[in-house]
Amino acid sequence: MVKKNSIKVEKAKISDVARIHKLINTFAGKGEMLARPLSELYENIRDFIVVRKGKKIIGCAALHVMWSDLAEIKSVAVDGEQQKQGVGNELVAACLDEAKELGIATVFCLTYKPGFFEKLGFKEVDKMALPQKIWTECYRCPKFPNCDETAMIVKLADE
Repeated sequence: MVKKNSIKVEKAKISDVARIHKLINTFAGKGEMLARPLSELYENIRDFIVVRKGKKIIGCAALHVMWSDLAEIKSVAVDGEQQKQGVGNELVAACLDEAKELGIATVFCLTYKPGFFEKLGFKEVDKMALPQKIWTECYRCPKFPNCDETAMIVKLADE
């Protein structure tokens, strides 16, 4: 757990799912990220990290392991009133730290905000460079095969 200026970055709990769902789907409703159903959030709660300010969750992100050397950062969302204060950076940093602890060499994301991830060291790649993602999850997306997200990766270690 990291404390910084009265915020806490920590693993999500089952009781956090409703707020995570609201955060993600608020941005999905604006076309800024993909919606996530409650069932998917409950199934993947162990992937999620949240930022609390006091008792309120103001941000969330997930690190989803795809393969022995590959993980995805997904569902990065920060409450509109809390943006531009480094909360998103804290979430991504926490995900990258966890990936390093797990020994994962490469982390990727699919995003509508490539500038945000670029500032954190991610580089744009062709989606076809991520076959594990395409053939395990993307093919189920309503936007497949016409995905309009940008694929980005960051190398944490030499493979």
